[in-house]
Amino acid sequence: MKTETIEPGSYSISELAQEFGITTRAIRFYEDKGLLSPARRGQARVYSPEDRVRLMLILRGKRLGFSLDESREIIDMYDPAHGNVEQLQRLLQSIEQKRAQLQQQLRDIHSLMGELDRAEARARAALSPDHRKNPS
Repeated sequence: MKTETIEPGSYSISELAQEFGITTRAIRFYEDKGLLSPARRGQARVYSPEDRVRLMLILRGKRLGFSLDESREIIDMYDPAHGNVEQLQRLLQSIEQKRAQLQQQLRDIHSLMGELDRAEARARAALSPDHRKNPS
């Protein structure tokens, strides 16, 4: 693997991939989706500290179950001059929606587990020696 020479305060694609435990292909995918916009030095991509933070936020959004579009919307609202109030409100709204979705999925899973338990009990009962002698 060749060593990339990048100016201080910036990052190569391989450095970011290694730091975040993802592939360079994943980073290029985020570029293709317009989430990252590195500078170019010849053929090399040069990522700024801001690009690094965006990548960190993209990956955090992914871990939280947000779509790339949801992450983009929240990240693009960054406005430190006004305390990021709108960004934080949108983040809280997204968290509430995701939590409600997960709670519904959890209810659905519990219901399905109950149905599986009942189906299993019926199948086991049908296989029991008593049931085979006197089928109802």
